[in-house]
Amino acid sequence: MVPATGGRTFAGWRSSRRWKIAPRAACVVLASALLASCAASGHGAVTAHTRSTQVTTAPPATSPPPTTPPSTPPPTSPAPPNTPPTTAPPPPPPPALGPGDHGPAVLALQQRLASLGYWLGSPDGNFNATTEQAVYAFQKAAGIGRDGSVGPVTSAAVAHGAVPHPRSASGHVIEVDLARQLVMLVSDGKLDYVLNTSTGGGYNYTDRGVTYKADTPVGTFHVYRQTDGMVTDSLGQLWRPKFFDSGFALHGDTDVPPYPVSHGCVRVSNQAIDWIWANNLAPIGTEVWVY
Repeated sequence: MVPATGGRTFAGWRSSRRWKIAPRAACVVLASALLASCAASGHGAVTAHTRSTQVTTAPPATSPPPTTPPSTPPPTSPAPPNTPPTTAPPPPPPPALGPGDHGPAVLALQQRLASLGYWLGSPDGNFNATTEQAVYAFQKAAGIGRDGSVGPVTSAAVAHGAVPHPRSASGHVIEVDLARQLVMLVSDGKLDYVLNTSTGGGYNYTDRGVTYKADTPVGTFHVYRQTDGMVTDSLGQLWRPKFFDSGFALHGDTDVPPYPVSHGCVRVSNQAIDWIWANNLAPIGTEVWVY
C-alpha cells in the first residue's frame, strides 16, 4: 500500500484524471457521429452554426485620381470689333438764311418763292424786309413754324412747293384768309400773288369811351374808298388805306408780324401796299372776300 501523497490516494487521482480526459473524448466521438450522420443523409457540405457577428469592413482604399493643374489657355488677342463698312457722312445742312444775309443762296430762294406767287419785289440776292414777309407767307401756307428764317425744314418745304388755294372762281378778287393770315390776289380762280398779313387780334380795346373787340369783319365787301397817303386816327396810322367796310381797310404798316395783332384792319407791309397802288391791283369796286 502506497502511502498517501498530499492527502490524495492513487485511486482518487486516477479517477480525477479519467474525468478530465473523458469530456474531450466524448466531444471527438460526438463530432464523428455528426459527420457520419450528414454523410448518410446526402448533404455534401457541413454547415457550421456560429454566432453571427457583424463585421464592418472598410471599403478598399483607393488612391484619389491624380490631379492635374487646370490648363491655362494661351493668351489670345481680342477679336477685332465687327465694324460696318465706313460710309461718307451726309453733308451738313446748309446754314439758315435770314434777314441781313445776301448772296447766291438768297437769290435762289427769292426766285423760287416768286415763282410760287409769294410777292417780295425784285429778287436781288438780299434778304430784306420784303423777303422776310414772303417767307412768313410761305411758312403759313406750308403749315410750318413762322419764324421768317429759312432753315432745313423751310428749305425742304420750299423745294417741294406749297401754295394756298383760293375760293373765288371768277373775277378779280382780294381774298383774306383769317385762319392762315394770308392775303391772296386772285384772277378768275387763279392765284396770282400771296402776301403776309396781320388782322384783328381778338382782344378788347377802348376808343373814345367805347369798348370794342379787335375782330376783322367776315363777309363779301368792295373797296369803296381810298386815301393815297397817311391816315391818322385815334387808333393809329394807316398807310395808303383801301377801305372795304366802314373804317376797316387794307393798308400798309411798318409792323406786320406773322400773327394777328391789329384792331381789325388787314395789314400788309408798306412796300406791298405801294406795289398794289403802283399796279392798280385794288381799284375802287374791287371785291374783297374775308373768311
